[in-house]
Amino acid sequence: QVQLVESGGGLVQPGGSLRLSCAASGFSLIGSTIGWFRQAAGKEREGVSCINSRDGSTYYTDSVKGRFTISRDNAKNTVSLQMNSLKPEDTAVYYCNAFRPRSLYGPRYDYWGQGTQVTVSS
Repeated sequence: QVQLVESGGGLVQPGGSLRLSCAASGFSLIGSTIGWFRQAAGKEREGVSCINSRDGSTYYTDSVKGRFTISRDNAKNTVSLQMNSLKPEDTAVYYCNAFRPRSLYGPRYDYWGQGTQVTVSS
């Protein structure tokens, strides 16, 4: 069974930290491009960060640069998002996505987790 599960969300004060985890089962994240997305109430879903499956390069949207760090642990088949210096505007449901286009290595997939709530408030 293919499954992607986020965890680590919660309530934190401004300036605090949270570490989100994305655990995969039924497939390997090694061959995936993994992205973290978020959606605040009443707003569209936006990309936050991603890590490339080939060279490990990372991307961060401007609003989180210097505060968030994405990483992967191949042995545990997980991807994490370390979030520091959190701001109220970071409040959203955070989603993990694993994507791979169709190629000689295997079929295309595009998996999403159920999301985890992050609330930043004093």
